[in-house]
Amino acid sequence: MRQKETYFDRIDWVTIGLYFALVLVGWLNIYAAVYDEQNATSIFDFSINSGKQLVWIGTAILLIVLIMVADYRLFQNLSLVLYLFFVVILFLTPFIGKEINGQRAWFELGVFRLQPAEFAKFATALALAKLMENPTFDLSKLSYQLKAIGIVLLPVSLIMLQPDTGTAMVYSSFFIMLYREGMPQKYYVFSLGLIGLSVVTLAVENSWYVFGGLGFLVLLLVLASKKSWKNMLGIVLLGLLMAGYSYSLDKVVEKLPPHQQNRIMVLFDPDVDPLGVGWNVTQSKIAIGSGGLLGKGYLEGTQTKFDFVPEQHTDFIFCTLGEEFGWTGSLVMISLFVALLLRLIFLAERQKTRFSRIYGYCVVSLLFFHFAINIAMTIGLFPVVGIPLPFFSYGGSSLWSFTLLLFIFVKLDSHRIQILGRSY
Repeated sequence: MRQKETYFDRIDWVTIGLYFALVLVGWLNIYAAVYDEQNATSIFDFSINSGKQLVWIGTAILLIVLIMVADYRLFQNLSLVLYLFFVVILFLTPFIGKEINGQRAWFELGVFRLQPAEFAKFATALALAKLMENPTFDLSKLSYQLKAIGIVLLPVSLIMLQPDTGTAMVYSSFFIMLYREGMPQKYYVFSLGLIGLSVVTLAVENSWYVFGGLGFLVLLLVLASKKSWKNMLGIVLLGLLMAGYSYSLDKVVEKLPPHQQNRIMVLFDPDVDPLGVGWNVTQSKIAIGSGGLLGKGYLEGTQTKFDFVPEQHTDFIFCTLGEEFGWTGSLVMISLFVALLLRLIFLAERQKTRFSRIYGYCVVSLLFFHFAINIAMTIGLFPVVGIPLPFFSYGGSSLWSFTLLLFIFVKLDSHRIQILGRSY
């Protein structure tokens, strides 16, 4: 006779194992990033970042326990309340938050800081899942599209007031989930076209080359289209809109603060800001490249030891791994992330309700965006926008928010059949 499954049997231990593997490797690399050979201290020293991160890890484990013992219906029932709560907190942050590096995005609690925008991510994911759980919610209709986009844009607009462009950008990852749930493909094709045009506009110094290229493209499309005046007029109008967008983008970039302009332009020419953002990216690439196949060894990274890369324990933590463990260590870490993402996609697809599936894809979208953009940033393929590497970068807000995001889904998955009113 088959033994009845217990609650612990229904928990996805593969996901939990991958989570703790990433947290552990991240913690070791945080210590490596702040390690001082001349004044070496224990990894458990609470006066340095590795010790502080250990506190955050301990409290994250407490959060996990609380989530796993809570009623799974709590997250669904309180989803909109949590969303509205964090919207209010985001509204207050620019007025009462602590200003750091020109951004008023943190609340200071003694020696620790909390960033509300990080926690608003899982609240927005829950709100989207609640909004879209009804089977009649149809993303092929404009009214439903506007509702979903509105849920995302409200926190984004408040975060931009801080201003924190990098964190606000992360919320665009929800469009990955919306694509899975039926958002028309034309929006994504159009978005990719805008991204391509943006890259060309910023990379080419002479705007007339861009306009000439657009004109040539419009001519080809007109010749290839059906000889209908409506089709030809539509193509010409689209070309004019693209030219207007390109011209406007140039003007907007010109009005940005110099350091933000440099973050964008250093992608195309690292010498634009050689002692600022260009320095960060150049030193990061040197650190990763110098690791070779197997790396220099744990705590042996010279770029790391001599602080050549600023913010190496947070935004640029990946280059610590690349230098000390080389291509092999980087591959192992990337494999862990990819395994986690694939596992979460599998879990999302096996959910029995729209709420759980949509929330699961929100988790996948946010983790993938952070993972891809952070690594692209450290190797010079994306502007430096201050996006942490999930479970890896130093910071309590980041670790707590990703832990909440992930384990709410693990909790929902463990009850995926009870949610339908049945039990194992």
